[in-house]
Formats: sequence, structure tokens, C-alpha cells
Amino acid sequence: MDAFFAAVEQRDHPEWRGKPVIVGAPPDQRGVVSTCSYEARVFGVHSAMPSREAYRRCPQGIFVPPDMARYDEASQRVFAVFERFSPLIEPLSIDEAFIDVTGAGQLFGDGRAIGEKIRASVRSEVGLTASIGVAHNKFLAKLASEKAKPDGLFVMPEGREAINRFLATLKVGALWGVGKVTGDTLGRAGFRTVADLQQADTAYLQRLLGEGLAAHLRALAFGEDAREVETVFEEKSLSREYTFLEDCKDRETVLEVLKGLADEVGQRVRAHGRFATVGRLKLRWSDFRTITRQAPFEVAVCDDFSLRSLALKLFDSEKLVQPVRLVGFGVSGFCVGRSEQMSLFGPAPEVREKRERLCRTVDALREKLGPAAVGRVGKTSAHVRRD
Repeated sequence: MDAFFAAVEQRDHPEWRGKPVIVGAPPDQRGVVSTCSYEARVFGVHSAMPSREAYRRCPQGIFVPPDMARYDEASQRVFAVFERFSPLIEPLSIDEAFIDVTGAGQLFGDGRAIGEKIRASVRSEVGLTASIGVAHNKFLAKLASEKAKPDGLFVMPEGREAINRFLATLKVGALWGVGKVTGDTLGRAGFRTVADLQQADTAYLQRLLGEGLAAHLRALAFGEDAREVETVFEEKSLSREYTFLEDCKDRETVLEVLKGLADEVGQRVRAHGRFATVGRLKLRWSDFRTITRQAPFEVAVCDDFSLRSLALKLFDSEKLVQPVRLVGFGVSGFCVGRSEQMSLFGPAPEVREKRERLCRTVDALREKLGPAAVGRVGKTSAHVRRD
């Protein structure tokens, strides 16, 4: 999708069409740009840029807070269009996916025809524009979609020689796996374009990058990618973060925010029907240095009490060497069930089950009455708002 969040805002606010729309934190607060319209990008605004910098570059921009409910609704309608053309869909995010249409040719035509039908359907039914790349593998399709932006369709040329010529003109950063560190390493060695990698001595590239990464980049440099479209997607981790409006020096304030983040993570873990085995604390200081600390749970858990306990344990082990800019908590190592085992230190199984039932009851109340319906007033107590 093209500038998805900003495009939804322009669709729903016709008076903003053709104007620079910036979705993210307000310019007078700490935070970053989530995405922005193409009109804002002309001024150098881009995703992850501090909102204050975005305002400096584009003071006439229209700053809008994210509305994830509307974006999610639009995403579901877009994916419903995809499903009419193929059941083989691999979501990459709320606004991007791979679709294997190999078996849809007899019904809908070749790749170009299917791409045009998808674009037309998304435009007419959802009121948004999409850019589509067509190729015989995922890597080339992704490159083709970037070539198509905005609001276009690009079909990768056929034949090995034509593909190699197309790739040769690209910077090495276009290849998956080339981040800043690898890019700098390649640049110092004289590799700046994909053509340089196509012509590279294999042994030298292996010494420079290691055998695995060298083989990976060589394959991509010649347009080779054997990965299938994966229709089953499972999050490997869940986390929540909070950026303070002003750097926070008060330990108790950071602690209270962390407790709330742990509760939010717990609610998401239960909603996914999962148990977590690892917890992780994230702290970003005022000078932007970031630290992470993680530890395993005694057994796989999903209740707020266990998540809070580990979050506070990790936090208590850290000194606030500087004011805190951001605090976060996350979990990983998911499993569907758990095999109970005795723990010398953790609560008994019946206590965990009681806690989980309590947390699920709270989830149900919040679902029915709203997020503010239930709140904690102490370490283990709660109050319920009655309207």
C-alpha cells in the first residue's frame, strides 16, 4: 500500500488530499513520524524521523495521531481483495503481503492482469492505492513493487540475462541482508553496486563477509530466491514501549509505566492463546543509548502477575545512570501449552491457574466495558468502574 496510514487519513478527510499529511506524534511532543504522505516526503520527511524535525522541515504539514482501528479496518478490506485471487498470502505487515498466484492464471490471466485487477479492486472498494510488483520469486517481486511506487505496477523482465541487467544497476543496499554495517564493509572493499557483487571473486567475498552471508548475497545478486510464500505467520515476540514527553529522572514514575506495559503485554499474550518463556526489559537513556536485559520465567506464563514480577526484577537490577527517554517490556519464546514442573521458587500450579483466571476475567471486562473499566490500585487488588 502507498503511504498507508497517511492515505487512509486523506481518504477520510478529502480536504487533506494533495497536502502534506504526517501521521505520528505531535510536533510539540517527544515521538517520531509513523508515516507520511508523498506530499510531505518532498520536504525530506520520512518514517522514524523525530516529529520536531519533521515540523522544522515541513511546518505546513498536517500532523495526525495514529488511528490504528481505522487502519486495521482498511487493511482487512484490502486483504479480503487479495483472498479473491489466491489463498496463498503471506502478510508482511498491516499494509504489505506476498501473494502466490501461480494457480490463478486460468481464472484471472497472467501476473500483470492479476496485478491490475487487484489494484483496481483496492481502489474502487477501499478507496486506496496500491503498488504491485510481479516476478517469479519473492525477492524480485519486492524489488518490482518498490519500482512501481507510487500507485503503479511493474513486471520484472523475464530471462536470466534481463534480470541480471536490471539488478546490476542497483546499489548493494537493495539486497536483503545488507544493513549499515554490511553496507559499510562492502563499500570499503569497493562493492557499491549489485554489478560489483556479480563480478566479485567468490573466495574473496567469503573472506570478507563469511561463507553464509557471501553465498546469500551472491544468490540475490543474480535474482535467485527459493523461499516459498509462507501462509502461516506467527509473531516471535510481543512488546510495548513508552516514550516520555520529557526525560524522566524519577524511578517510581518509570516503574509505574513499566507495570502498565507488562499488563498490556500480558493481555496480548492471552489474546493469542500463548504462553511466554522469556521476558525482556528495554531502557533508552537521554543520550539515546539503549540497553536490553532479559531472563527466563520459571515456567511458561501468560498472567500479569508473573510478567510484572520479572519486569520489576529486571528493572530493580539497573541503576538509572541517566534520565530515561523510553522504557519497554516484551516477551518471547512462545508455546501453546506448557508442561507443569515443580519450581522451588515460583508459585504453585494452582496459584498460577487462579491468577490466569483472574487476568482473563479482567480481559473480558475490559472487552465489554472498555479499557478503563478495570484498574489496579495496589500490588494485587483492583477496582471496577460502574457506569
